[in-house]
Amino acid sequence: MNNQRFLVNPLQLSQEKSLKTLVENRTIYNLNNCELNLFETYESTHKVPLKFNDLVVTSMLRGKKIMHLFDDPEFVYLPGETVIVPSNVEMKIDFPEASKSNPTQCLALAIDQDKIAEILNFLNEQYPKEGSNMYWQLNYQNYFFYNNIEMAATINKLIKECMSTSITKDIFADLTLKELLIRIIQTQTVKSIDEGRYLDANNPIKEVTEYIKQNLKEDISLKSLSEKACMSTTSFYRFFKRELGMSPIEYILNEKIKCAKNLLKNPTLQINEVCYLAGFEDANYFIRLFKKHEGITPKQYQLLYVN
Repeated sequence: MNNQRFLVNPLQLSQEKSLKTLVENRTIYNLNNCELNLFETYESTHKVPLKFNDLVVTSMLRGKKIMHLFDDPEFVYLPGETVIVPSNVEMKIDFPEASKSNPTQCLALAIDQDKIAEILNFLNEQYPKEGSNMYWQLNYQNYFFYNNIEMAATINKLIKECMSTSITKDIFADLTLKELLIRIIQTQTVKSIDEGRYLDANNPIKEVTEYIKQNLKEDISLKSLSEKACMSTTSFYRFFKRELGMSPIEYILNEKIKCAKNLLKNPTLQINEVCYLAGFEDANYFIRLFKKHEGITPKQYQLLYVN
């Protein structure tokens, strides 16, 4: 299990008699500024083309796909993951395991380009980022990521609004679209930092997150991080949460869990050693937190890597 992969709720499958096709059977829900497409596939097939006129946010609900996108290597696409695709870019999709008893189900949310521009302009005017030449913007190079719990909740909320019969559904959908774009940009930022690809060296978030990663065994205070960023603690806390979608403390704990997971791949290390090396002082607290994040205990996780 991965502590950053949270599932979007799968939806009820179509009745067999209502299926128009067994490959990418499509159900559409239209709103003023977005279009929710639900795709279901019931037989194995390869290189199925798909393209949208708008930016599309896709999220797997059931089954497994193999995605061919841009000129990048193909990748496996599973529930708990999201892919964003720019307008007029063709995807080619394999369904290696799809069958009537094991269908794939995927949502594709096409968002009007003018609405995206409006939301990004609003964020840049009302919540400008720190530093010069820093803007709220989507990163199309960073198009594939795991859903965190907030992302999954936002997508679930948007599905509910799109499928609603309420006369206010467009109003609530627009509010949720704003939230979704913020979540995507924050998730992309976290992933870029994790992969060492955060490009703006002038943004204090880079120095702060590097310091955290290198000092997990130290007692890192909000005050010391604020000083590194040359901000007051209140301004720094708001800045950090706006950039990454989580508090500094949440980020530190996530990094400690990540460190522990790497250490646990060594079967010779004892759990209390892993606890200490990952920066935890209390083994019972470490075990509880690890289980909350991963769904299994550190020992169970370690046994996954025993040959």
